[in-house]
Amino acid sequence: MSLQIVILLAGGAGLLGIALGYFLRLIISLGKKGSMELEIKGMMLQAKEEAKKIVLEAENKAVETLKEIKAEAKEKEDASKIVEARLIKKEDLLDQRQTDIDKEVENIKKKILEIKEIRERAEKVESEKVGELQKIANLSVEEAKEEILKATEKKYEEDILVRIKKLELFGEEKYEAKAKEILTTAIQRLGNSVASDVMSTIVNIPSDEMKGKIIGKEGKNIKAFERATGVEVIVDDTPGAITISSFDPVRRQVARVALENLLLDGRIQPVKIEKIVEEAKLSINKIIKEKGEAAAYECGVFNLDPRIVAILGRLHFRTSYGQNVLQHSVEMAHIAGMIAEEMKANVTVAKTAALLHDLGKAVDHEVAGTHVEIGRRILQKFGASEEIIKAMQSHHEEYPYESVESIIVQVADAISGSRPGARRDNIENYIKRLQDLEALANSFAGVEKSYALQAGREVRVFVTPEQITDLEAKNLAHDIAQKIETDLKYPGEIKVNVIRELRVVEYAR
Repeated sequence: MSLQIVILLAGGAGLLGIALGYFLRLIISLGKKGSMELEIKGMMLQAKEEAKKIVLEAENKAVETLKEIKAEAKEKEDASKIVEARLIKKEDLLDQRQTDIDKEVENIKKKILEIKEIRERAEKVESEKVGELQKIANLSVEEAKEEILKATEKKYEEDILVRIKKLELFGEEKYEAKAKEILTTAIQRLGNSVASDVMSTIVNIPSDEMKGKIIGKEGKNIKAFERATGVEVIVDDTPGAITISSFDPVRRQVARVALENLLLDGRIQPVKIEKIVEEAKLSINKIIKEKGEAAAYECGVFNLDPRIVAILGRLHFRTSYGQNVLQHSVEMAHIAGMIAEEMKANVTVAKTAALLHDLGKAVDHEVAGTHVEIGRRILQKFGASEEIIKAMQSHHEEYPYESVESIIVQVADAISGSRPGARRDNIENYIKRLQDLEALANSFAGVEKSYALQAGREVRVFVTPEQITDLEAKNLAHDIAQKIETDLKYPGEIKVNVIRELRVVEYAR
């Protein structure tokens, strides 16, 4: 019983505690709510005051900005008014000027009309006077002029004849003296020595033992070398030297370079010989280009096509009557330049035409025609000017003289070629005979190349084995010999040596 009472008391106490706690909590929450509302009201009052301040500041700034805008607008308005006033003033001035110009134009038109009227009246008066004079003299204007000239000529006929005769006499003497002075000055200024080319070249060897290597077993090496180069190799008792003989200076130079390279290499055999000879040909081509460029530079002739310069360099290995053609051309260019300068002619055209006048000789053994005609075609093909072509084509009088420069080139050629010791006819005839001999052999079908050797006493003919058989080669040798007897003039006898060699080349890969 007491336990139940205790439990009930405890339950009642718990309920009382709960009710008291809830009441206290309610009182506290009401107190907090009142304080929060006070804070919110305070914040709202503060915000309203700040808003009033911001609005007031904004209104003040707006007023100031409006004042500034009005001031700027006023300044711009004042400036525009000033500009407008200036424009109005300028427009008035332009209108005034246009009015003045219109008045001047009108005055000019009136004056032009007055001048036309005056001119018409003057022409009318002149024609009337001429008509009156013709009626009085019964002569036209041309007839009157002719009568006056005849009368004057008749009156002073003797005096005129004397004057003309004096002018002819003194003028001829003066011009002849001037021409002699120009030519002698040019000759004196370029009086250099002349060295004629020879037909052989000496190659020094380190020892006479090398002669046996050059000849080779049963002469295979020397035969291969002569075939590849087209020269004659003379191995005699001369100590420390081998002679290369050929009328063609290009072949001699190729052979000299090839032989020197073979001696340096030491391995002398037919296959090596062919390779070295091909390399020597490339080396000579490089020398040809350098010689052409050096000649053009020495003469002051620029802007030539590189192909013309390359052909010009080949003249270094070409002779004319024993005279080196490139040296002769350079000498001519200097002489022509001096003469042209004295005569007030075109110095550049004269020098260029003189330098290129024998250009055709570089390829005349390969192309049909005279060296003048070949040279003309080369220059036309590679874009040389017409003035230069006209100046160079007349140096042998194959073409008429079309300019002063053409006469100058012909005179320079005569000066350079006719100086004592410059040329030798017998050498030129000898070379011409050898060239004719090779050309005759090359004219037959199946001939690959031919070389005239031993001063023209032997011609070696290499044929294409695919076109010529052994029997045909024998017949070919007989036919060439017969044609030489018929067409050429020569002392003694000429050996015709036809060579047919078949080579088959394959590669193992």
